Amino acid sequence: MARVVVVGAGLGGLSAAARLAALGHAVTVLEQAPEVGGKLGWFSRDGHSFDTGPSLVTLPQVQRDLFAATGARLEDAVDLVRLDPAVGYRFADGTALSMPGRLDAVPAALDDALGAGAGRQWSALLDRAAAMWRISEQPFLRTPLEGAATLARLARRPGDVRAIAPWQSLRGLGEQYLRHPHLRTLLDRYATYSGSDPRRAPAVLATVPYAEQAFGSWYVRGGLHRLALAVLERAVAHGAVVRTGCTVGRVLLDGGRVAGVELTDGERVAADVVVSGVDAAALHTDLLPDDRRTRTARRDLGRATPSLSGFVLLLALRGRTPGLAHHTVLFPDDYDAEFDAVFGAGRHAGRPVPVADPTVYVSAPDDPALVPDGDSESWFVLVNAPRHDPGGGVDWNSPGLAERYADRVLEVMAGRGHDVRDRVRWRVVRTPADLARDTGSVGGSIYGTSSNGSRAAFLRPANASKVPGLFLVGGSAHPGGGLPLVGLSAQIVAGLVGPA
Repeated sequence: MARVVVVGAGLGGLSAAARLAALGHAVTVLEQAPEVGGKLGWFSRDGHSFDTGPSLVTLPQVQRDLFAATGARLEDAVDLVRLDPAVGYRFADGTALSMPGRLDAVPAALDDALGAGAGRQWSALLDRAAAMWRISEQPFLRTPLEGAATLARLARRPGDVRAIAPWQSLRGLGEQYLRHPHLRTLLDRYATYSGSDPRRAPAVLATVPYAEQAFGSWYVRGGLHRLALAVLERAVAHGAVVRTGCTVGRVLLDGGRVAGVELTDGERVAADVVVSGVDAAALHTDLLPDDRRTRTARRDLGRATPSLSGFVLLLALRGRTPGLAHHTVLFPDDYDAEFDAVFGAGRHAGRPVPVADPTVYVSAPDDPALVPDGDSESWFVLVNAPRHDPGGGVDWNSPGLAERYADRVLEVMAGRGHDVRDRVRWRVVRTPADLARDTGSVGGSIYGTSSNGSRAAFLRPANASKVPGLFLVGGSAHPGGGLPLVGLSAQIVAGLVGPA
């Protein structure tokens, strides 16, 4: 039995804690915040409640596997609801598309909204994406990252290399398969699921819409934060000790391997294994000693493009919106201008700025648990934003910036048919700077590093650190961000540590 310290009680840390405790290890989880959940956060006031991070469950089998590995059923712990329609889209020319929640219904819906042939184009793309998924799921998503060895295995099968097309961008793949411009816009959006730019992200990200549509879009009734609480319960049921309000100041080493952690108040917690769920850049910069191993990790992280962040409005609204989908996406006229602004490219080369005309994502669950009465709505509104970077980009702490930009987002929503300004009881504004403070994510980057560039996946830190006994989970480590990948990172780490 190993003494395991898990740093951070986000979903990755909690999932690792539950799996390792079930394997018989003595697990202690240390979380700096007063509550667990990390980016899977929760805000409630005056009867209005909001998930403040992820608002969609995809690949639910990953969560089912976690619960099965810890002796329970996911469906007994949370009320998982499949969404249909999955998303309501509105394009800049006013075209509306209600995306079905089941794959077999998608082609007809696309034909109805965009014209005959649109469904066939999208289906051809998803057929290619399905092949990518079959090739990449096991070696890339469910096993430890091995760099050149992983590439070598792929190179033995030229047909697999052609299917994955590591030289091609997601935008390029869309141009190859999709003639309708709205379909290309739809595909571009999936790059943002990993905080990336579709013009630079790899074509293999087409597996994201495939997985979403093939395996469904799901919601946890009562809010997705209940998933974090359910995973917490699995960890505690197997003896894990969870301490909140504890900030880890450094990882302790002895003879080159981990020996535990030291809290900022001076308390030391001994450990044979440390699992870090904190941002990988923060881990290697702030928590580990400056040696060759950490310098190498920082160098690789420095070569990758940080992921985008998000600007959030929590809107407590009077009244109801007829026909509103659970998830709504309002696209701009110039999507490239958004990516230029967020990543400091094109006309904004070298200097990111808030997006003047952003894509707007609205999550408005029809869930009585989230509102004070039947004549109210709680909207989570998200727009892509450059991370907080006072020295080289946007200083989201600049006086007045957050409120001015919040007004701008509401103005954009009004121009796209969702004017709620006279219905707002109150609003809460959360900037990338807030995300950085609340979660420890450097600059508020939602996914650590982006997937921009063909080598991005191999610059992301591996789950087994070069420091013996130190492992990484969460969105900034392999295999990446998003609830399913975070869950897979915990599964990989549990396999690397092994049973007691």
